[in-house]
Amino acid sequence: MPAPGLTPAVRDEIARLGHADIMVGIPSFKNAATIGYVVRAAQAGLVQYFPDLKPVLVNSDAGSPDGTGRVVVETEPPEYIEQILLTRPTNKLLRVSLTYPEIDGVGGKGAALRTIFEIAAALEVQALVVVDSDLRSIIPEWIELLAGPIIKGGYDYVAPLYARYKYDGTITNTVTYPLTRALYGNRIRQPIGGDFGVSGDLVKHYLTLDDWSEDISKFGIDIWMTTSALTGGFAVCQARLGAKIHDPKDPGSDLGPMFRQVVGTILRLAATHPDHWVGIRGSHDIPAYGFERIIDPPPLEVNTIRLLTEFHVGSLTLSDTWARMFAPQNLETVLVLAREAGKLVDSARARLGIAGDGSSSTPSTVEMADALAAFHFPDDLWARLIYDLVICARSEDPPIENLVAALVPIYFGRVGSFIIENRHQTTEEAEDRVERQARQFELLKPYLVGRWEAAEAELARAAQEAARDGPSRAAKATSPNETNGNGVTPPPSQAAKTSQTRAATGTDR
Repeated sequence: MPAPGLTPAVRDEIARLGHADIMVGIPSFKNAATIGYVVRAAQAGLVQYFPDLKPVLVNSDAGSPDGTGRVVVETEPPEYIEQILLTRPTNKLLRVSLTYPEIDGVGGKGAALRTIFEIAAALEVQALVVVDSDLRSIIPEWIELLAGPIIKGGYDYVAPLYARYKYDGTITNTVTYPLTRALYGNRIRQPIGGDFGVSGDLVKHYLTLDDWSEDISKFGIDIWMTTSALTGGFAVCQARLGAKIHDPKDPGSDLGPMFRQVVGTILRLAATHPDHWVGIRGSHDIPAYGFERIIDPPPLEVNTIRLLTEFHVGSLTLSDTWARMFAPQNLETVLVLAREAGKLVDSARARLGIAGDGSSSTPSTVEMADALAAFHFPDDLWARLIYDLVICARSEDPPIENLVAALVPIYFGRVGSFIIENRHQTTEEAEDRVERQARQFELLKPYLVGRWEAAEAELARAAQEAARDGPSRAAKATSPNETNGNGVTPPPSQAAKTSQTRAATGTDR
């Protein structure tokens, strides 16, 4: 999908600003209640840690009706800021709020960041810091932690390293962290964190890429940025930011659309960049910048009965689709687990006195998890399922958006199992379980590589036979109705890889 050109309004702002050394970008939509605090913290950080650099703060908004942009422009630094920080800035901080243009008619976080990238590149900044607009935990030091490694240490991409509650960040914990780590060999703990630092060189690299799909224009943007930095050979590190307090979401009720956008993007990128991961084995730590903090993140309640219910119901309606996605042995195990989930949910409802009409009160997360304690979704099965999808993404048959939509109920089952398993564990102990799962992805990577190379060999063989026997044989060799012997549809022609995505919108990571 081509990126839009700069709008006249954006060009006018760039001309007015002229040049900047450091920039803070804030994408937003209806965040008037929280963005003022974010702006004040960012301004204080720029003054305290980079007083000699020319700063600018840019809000890229989706046309919020609540006056979000007005709050940004009107939020002046506190009059006493120099007395508190004991620092007098050399340059005046400029604040800009503008409505970003959609990309091919699609708006979202990615489209907002595209405008921020365009402005940062035009201003020739050394470092760009992007932070979420709903943050309640940002402090001035975040600006130094995200920009310092770039300006002082020569890094290009600074990913956040948060202290998160054990049930928060379910998409990260189950998919983006273990898969990014296993594929590319870098242990980036929060590859879709939402707050990050980017060098001027990496910003320009992003703008040269032509794969701005519909998902990337929305919540696929963060994993696209992380993966593009890795595949582009840029220097990557992490910054210890402490706890991230924002608007957390229940994975059973809020995260389905975002899951589709993020996972669809990471699968497409894996299928696009096999040369960057097929030969990699194991993983390594990446540098972490900043002082380690001991913080107890705020708790999050999750409805595990809803999660397992969705898993079971999905198995009743999507089994035919799952048969096209997964190897037979993996499919069989998933269906058995889903039936077990359904039985356990019925038992838990009876035990907890939950009425089917929703008239009863909702038990706590621990109470529900205790009632479902017998359910367990194995780490190795989850890794194999995700790897099966990487193979399917290679050919986009079924289309990736269909694959990921059909995966959502299974994801709910995996998350439910994680919550049940860790209901009495501390956040630190639950983190050990996340690491255990990530190691399982690494151990099973030969399964992915073996299937990938077999699919490549099959495609090469089909192409040779097609060249020898003519067009009719070529059509037969790549028929989507034939399988490659493991229950998964074989790759079609390369032309099939040009199909476009259509996905929904959503929140949280």
